[in-house]
Amino acid sequence: MSSNVNVTNPSKRKRVLIVAANPATSPTTGWPIGFWWAELTHPWWAFTEAGRVTALVCHATCVLLEARLATGALLVEGKTWTGFANSEEQLADSFVGTRIQPFWIEEEARQIEGTNFVVDQPFREFAVRDGLLVTGQQQFSGAAAARLVIEALGR
Repeated sequence: MSSNVNVTNPSKRKRVLIVAANPATSPTTGWPIGFWWAELTHPWWAFTEAGRVTALVCHATCVLLEARLATGALLVEGKTWTGFANSEEQLADSFVGTRIQPFWIEEEARQIEGTNFVVDQPFREFAVRDGLLVTGQQQFSGAAAARLVIEALGR
């Protein structure tokens, strides 16, 4: 095995799994609420431009609200995708008795022109593939998203 593993170079053949952990927490609940945008939106989107599969599940899809290609276009422009639904946010908020997230992905995504954000039933497996972009609605969608990644890889 090479001692120089360059996972950020899209021209090198590899399979990359990114698990996004969240260091930011809500002062009200102490729960995670956001992502380090710069680390998640670059350089990983270079894989999309290089024709590689990009997959996100649950709240990780919030980076698609801002992720841009080298052209300046949003990565989700002209794409159908999914992420955590308003109905799921409402259920989570009612369970803890307060608003957890500073914004809701579905609410923000539906304001983006030229993109098609879709959701299914709350907390049920649901994933969408549009070309090389794979998205899963929430934590129960990981297996469905993985199957779509395998399909996109042609396996």
